[in-house]
Amino acid sequence: MEMQMARRTPADENTDNNNKGSVWVLDQQLDQPMDEEAKRLRNMYTEKKHSTLMLLQLAFQSLGVVYGDLGTSPLYVFYNTFPDGIGDPEDLIGALSVIIYSLTLIPLLKYVFIVCRANDNGQGGTFALYSLLCRHAKIKAIPNQDQTDEALTTYSRSTFDEHSFTARTKRWLEGHALMQSTLLILVLVGSCMVIGDGILTPAISAVGGINVGHSKISNEVVVLVAVVILALLFSMQHHGTDKVGWLFAPIVLLWFLVIGGIGMFNIWKYESSILKAFSPVYVYQFFKRGGKGGWTSLGGIMLSITGTEALFADLSHFPVSSIQIAFTLVVFPCLLLAYCGQAAYLMKNSNNVIGAFYHSIPDNIYWPVFIVATAAAVVASQATITATFSLIKQALALGCFPRVKVVHTSRKYRHQIYIPEINWIVMILCIVVTAGFKNQNQIGNASGTAVCIVMLVTTLLMILVMILVWRCHWILVLIFTGLSLVVEGTYFSAVLLKVNQGGWVPLVIAAAFFIIMYVWHYGTVKRFEIEMHSKVSMAWILGLGPSLGLVRVPGIGLVYTELASGVPLIFSHFITNLPAIHSVVVFVCVKYLPVWTVPEEERFLVKRIGPKNFHMFRCVARYGYKDDHKKDDDFEKKLFQSLFMFVRLECLMEASSDSDLSSVLDQQTKQSGDGLFCNSSNMLHSNVNQSIGSGDLIVPDDSPLHANNITYSIPASNQVGTDDEVEFLNNCRDAGVVHILGNTVIKARRESKFWKKIAIDYLYAFLRKICRENSVMFNVPHESLLNVGQVFYV
Repeated sequence: MEMQMARRTPADENTDNNNKGSVWVLDQQLDQPMDEEAKRLRNMYTEKKHSTLMLLQLAFQSLGVVYGDLGTSPLYVFYNTFPDGIGDPEDLIGALSVIIYSLTLIPLLKYVFIVCRANDNGQGGTFALYSLLCRHAKIKAIPNQDQTDEALTTYSRSTFDEHSFTARTKRWLEGHALMQSTLLILVLVGSCMVIGDGILTPAISAVGGINVGHSKISNEVVVLVAVVILALLFSMQHHGTDKVGWLFAPIVLLWFLVIGGIGMFNIWKYESSILKAFSPVYVYQFFKRGGKGGWTSLGGIMLSITGTEALFADLSHFPVSSIQIAFTLVVFPCLLLAYCGQAAYLMKNSNNVIGAFYHSIPDNIYWPVFIVATAAAVVASQATITATFSLIKQALALGCFPRVKVVHTSRKYRHQIYIPEINWIVMILCIVVTAGFKNQNQIGNASGTAVCIVMLVTTLLMILVMILVWRCHWILVLIFTGLSLVVEGTYFSAVLLKVNQGGWVPLVIAAAFFIIMYVWHYGTVKRFEIEMHSKVSMAWILGLGPSLGLVRVPGIGLVYTELASGVPLIFSHFITNLPAIHSVVVFVCVKYLPVWTVPEEERFLVKRIGPKNFHMFRCVARYGYKDDHKKDDDFEKKLFQSLFMFVRLECLMEASSDSDLSSVLDQQTKQSGDGLFCNSSNMLHSNVNQSIGSGDLIVPDDSPLHANNITYSIPASNQVGTDDEVEFLNNCRDAGVVHILGNTVIKARRESKFWKKIAIDYLYAFLRKICRENSVMFNVPHESLLNVGQVFYV
């Protein structure tokens, strides 16, 4: 076989002509006008200007989506801190000092500048941290990965010295199944607490924004108005984060400017000496003087940093830099001014601690500010609602939540999503909490419990990220761990005392979601394990012969399975009970990896099963937890394109020598500019040395072999074989494509423990019954659908 580069550029021809072309090109470059460089610089400046404007635009939008909850805390923090009134002005200064340093250490230093850097290619939340750890250590519960997955361009995985502290930690984590299970439980607990907070925050924002603003309104009217507002808020979610952000951002920005301005005015008017609270000495004096009372009051001060936990989960909707700009330039300074202003007012009016913010508003602007405050309180819950959608989507992709409908609300930003079922469930629970408590103080106690647990879980996960991913020195890890646990542990010990005062609510809500997530994950793992252990041997397949012991009818059968290798037992069940099988069988595995996305050109992994005359293939479609799996005709089209390209490249490998193939692939790899095809090249060589049917082949959509600049000649016999097989595949495709879905049902054995029977036979079976079916997820038409069921006992 002969392979050569067919396209020759004019520069190549000039080079053959005594290098005259090179001189000509150089002369032309020297003759170009000088303003070309200025034009290039101007274009670079314009692009930079546009990117800066886009960043500022996203920072503006993030105010309405991310910071509403954190920004409306001044409405009720001092009331929850001093529910029995302010006994000593020094206690007020001490509480203000604790608020100042809590805002500095937790939201600013820990989350905005440290935790946000631990994002998974822009994705945030506890599941994003978990995916980072899964790529750097083998701790994923469902072992459906192989070495080809690690070759993905988005699968960043660093190497380190085997004797380092990082390597020892990695081996310790991989060698203890109990620690891996504990890590998964931590991730699920943190995510469930964020969801619980997403239910409590709308309730506390709506009730607090209305009730404390006008004490003459009866509690029943406040609850009724809050329920109506919440229903309207959740009904707007289907419009998407982009539109909601543009709608809410002006309100929240105006709110921050208002509270900052009022704070400056009150500091100047009432007590400018309140600024001495910036001294950390008053933090020490607050706990020393207050004793147990000062310690328990931390439950109210905790509300000043609520919303911080949703900041990281909302990271997928906005770039890290936009989040940082919005917080440092707008949110942080305005919050400090607001709290200092309220404290200055309370120094002279300590009896007005209930509704302190509204009492501190100057009389001539009271009603305009009241309207802005009520609007800001309504939109404050957007941060936790959006975070809930993001976490559910990530849990869904990692096999920790039942299948639900995910709607992508923006063509411009793929990561902005809406989940209808979760939206209405959260709305109903939120209304129940609002109507059930009828007291903003109790809801505040509940919210503080959820926030504390989420922060502690994030700290524990960040410790492993700093060791395994960032490979930080152990001293830095110790400093971060010590500061975080001291602050958050102190808050957590305080909110534990308020469990019986409403703090039990997030625990119950989180426990319900945790049971759903853990049972679904447990059932998914058991299904995968039983299918892995029940795989059909290749010897049995080969013993059936090319006809598989059946009549091969025209058409292509797409057999969907969760196995990325081997032949599933469901296939043997199918051919045992039916007299015919399609001429071409393709086992399709849709696999989610612990990465945020898989590039389109690396999506499909194709291999042949058995000899050529069996016409059996495997296609693994790989997705990240933020990918939009468009299960439509386009998916099927790309699958067949990858299959046809695999057949052509397979024939090319058989007809060429290693040296010829290597030279061409190396040249094409250099032209392509990425490492993807280089990985494919290595796999091609391994297939030549071993066997064609055992290797994997990544078939990128923009593969260099698709281009017109490469020509290859194949001997007549091989060319005929390739054309015949491609034509055969096309004819089978025209004859009809049938989607065969395996419906594996698992049940607990009779001798199983009671809790296992409850989990498998009732909870998991119920969740599978109410969740979206595979046929709906894959958008398979009923006329092309064939369900094959089988029961396994675990």
